[in-house]
Amino acid sequence: MNGTTRPLYAARLNAFKIGGAEYWPGKNSVTTSDLLSRAATAGLTAADLNYPDHFLEDSPAELALALNDNGMTLNGMAMRYYTDPGYKLGAFTHPDAQVRRAAIEETKRGLDVLAEMGGKLMTLWMGQDGFDYSFQMDYARAWGHTIEAMAEVADHNPQIDIALEYKPNEPRAFALMPDAATTLLAIREIGRDNTGVTLDFAHVLYADEMPAFAAALIARHSRILGVHLNDGYGKWDNGLMVGAVHPIQTVELLVELERIGYGGAIYFDTFPDHSGLDPVEEARTNIEVVERLRATAARLTTDPDLQAAIARQDAPMAMRLVQAAMLA
Repeated sequence: MNGTTRPLYAARLNAFKIGGAEYWPGKNSVTTSDLLSRAATAGLTAADLNYPDHFLEDSPAELALALNDNGMTLNGMAMRYYTDPGYKLGAFTHPDAQVRRAAIEETKRGLDVLAEMGGKLMTLWMGQDGFDYSFQMDYARAWGHTIEAMAEVADHNPQIDIALEYKPNEPRAFALMPDAATTLLAIREIGRDNTGVTLDFAHVLYADEMPAFAAALIARHSRILGVHLNDGYGKWDNGLMVGAVHPIQTVELLVELERIGYGGAIYFDTFPDHSGLDPVEEARTNIEVVERLRATAARLTTDPDLQAAIARQDAPMAMRLVQAAMLA
């Protein structure tokens, strides 16, 4: 991610349903194409589409046209199993082999739609693949089913990257892939070149990890395929605006992404829904804040005094330099 080149910016499309009755007065049904049109007014230049949710009333061709008409790029797609009550006990880890097969085949259909639209990135967040009680899950068997399923999914179209997005829990009490290390272990077992990680800032905090350290670890053992910026208090997935609570940690992550050479989109996985915020203004704020933080990160990345302070683990000097750059 070059500090001088503006990245593609995307955000949760469903957030743009907020205030829909006022924004689209008299409209009986708000389509995904409508959401794309409203999102574009916030300055967003890319979009992630959920499969199958965002395709219920819009065809791939119609959504491709809507993206083009609004000057937006398809960043990728994300599978959404949790909207189907049949997956409450898991998708790839469901105890019923027929349900597991259905989840795999649905994922393959999503990959086919993504390829049809010219996309290259599919994100898998397996929130329903976990457990709530002791003695509820055969851990070894569930892990094996997950690895087998993800390998099959990755093999379906090797030209498409499969990004695993980890999160400690929710909706299940314990997720099968709750943190960076466990996710990297899974990727190693999957053994496919077209796999990697989507790093979600609030999920990382929730996992009691330092975002920049998680990014460095992922880059060392795999690839960062997606970055979700947001913020929170580390207790659950707050989905607050970028930099609202952890601006220094956000800047450090941006510096690490610059060092790694991440060139993908920045996706705002935020929840204006919680407070009933105007989603357009919220997205505009995220873009403005990230542009300022990226400019700060660009200066810090090449600051020899900061690099020297880090090399000797001189925290007081590093903090002075970082605070001076951020508060200038």
